[in-house]
Amino acid sequence: MSEGVGVRAAAGGGATARLGDLDGRRIMRITLQLEETEGLTTVDALTLEAGFGTACEKRLPIVASITTTGVAIEEGFDAIAAWGRAAKALANASGVVPTFIIATGPVVAGPALLLGLADMVVFVDGAHAFVSGPAMVESFTGVPISRSGLGGTGTHARSSGLAGLVASDHESALDLVGATLAHLPDHLDDMPPVTGTDDPSDRPTEIASTTIPDHPTGSYDVREIIRDLVDDGEFLELRGSWAPNMVTGFCFLGGRSVGVIANQSQALAGSIDIPASQKGARFVAWCDAFNVPLLTLVDTSGFLPGKDLEWRGMIRHGAQLAFAYARATVPRVAVILRKSYGGAYIVMDSTNMGNDLMIAWPSAEVAVMGAKGAVEILHRKASPEERATLEADYEARYLTPYPTAERGSISQVIDPIETRATLTAAFDLLATKRERLRPRKHDNSPL
Repeated sequence: MSEGVGVRAAAGGGATARLGDLDGRRIMRITLQLEETEGLTTVDALTLEAGFGTACEKRLPIVASITTTGVAIEEGFDAIAAWGRAAKALANASGVVPTFIIATGPVVAGPALLLGLADMVVFVDGAHAFVSGPAMVESFTGVPISRSGLGGTGTHARSSGLAGLVASDHESALDLVGATLAHLPDHLDDMPPVTGTDDPSDRPTEIASTTIPDHPTGSYDVREIIRDLVDDGEFLELRGSWAPNMVTGFCFLGGRSVGVIANQSQALAGSIDIPASQKGARFVAWCDAFNVPLLTLVDTSGFLPGKDLEWRGMIRHGAQLAFAYARATVPRVAVILRKSYGGAYIVMDSTNMGNDLMIAWPSAEVAVMGAKGAVEILHRKASPEERATLEADYEARYLTPYPTAERGSISQVIDPIETRATLTAAFDLLATKRERLRPRKHDNSPL
């Protein structure tokens, strides 16, 4: 990485904002590296604001490396107000240019919220981030906790979902940012990069076609299918340790950058819970903001049932995934690998949500619910022997993709070995798709 012209370079302070490059891409490179005894000053915050604002104006991706233990207490309200201006400038850049923040050390108190405003956060091993520190947590809850336990790299990778990627050091973190940025354009009015590949677009996907177990409840790693479908088997998974029942990440397919969302049967049998819905929705929105086509791989029996989930807002949070797909205007292709039941069928980018092409494998089960649940509701008084017969009949008649295809909600039922060829042809066909949303101030996403 090289550094170029500075923004507010003569202002001093611990923050810098410079025009630079990363892997040959022009970026706005921002650093805030403060010692533990130092706080974010007004000068620092104004430099951040200027850097974020210039990047938005010049249409340059933002890559920031931050270490700060809060605002400078000695400056009082002025530092807080200036930090607020920096946060607003970063929020203004959202959806205009890709925004990345690397947490290189402690990122504490109010400035930690900058991490939540970024598109993607990379944590360096040893970094930690929290709004309220261990001492305050213990005083309020009576539970002692360490910095790493409260907001360390592992905590944010597994529990909060804040860490999109984790790196061993700062240079490795920059490499991960560069690898992610390779799938994104510089700004919202540009298209994602197209790369060359020697991987034939019509290559048979033999691994994908044999991955799903014969037993309907058998689990498998959907990432094996993804790697078999995409160019050169390369898949950049994001937030892999958080909400593992939903897989998200970038790949190239026929040289085109594509965002992948997939149910993972190895975790919670691929059911959708609150974190999975949030993870998928955030990724769909990010891809849509920067013109990255979406590939959705479906294998889920529905939303995860549970009293606690309902009390925590399963309806509201589950709607986030549906909302993200409903407003997405990029090319959208989905493949039903196995199960697609009820409301989960709708929210996993169904034709009814505006999907461009819905494909199914012959193994697809598309229905309101599984055979056992349907028979228990419709034939409560049936004997066990009668129920077994009724379940077999239900499976034969309804748990196939063909009734749904007859109604036009599935475009094609294909041989799994032809999946890569079908997908590359589909995204080539949809490359010229241009869809505009109706004018409005902004939507009211179910946050």
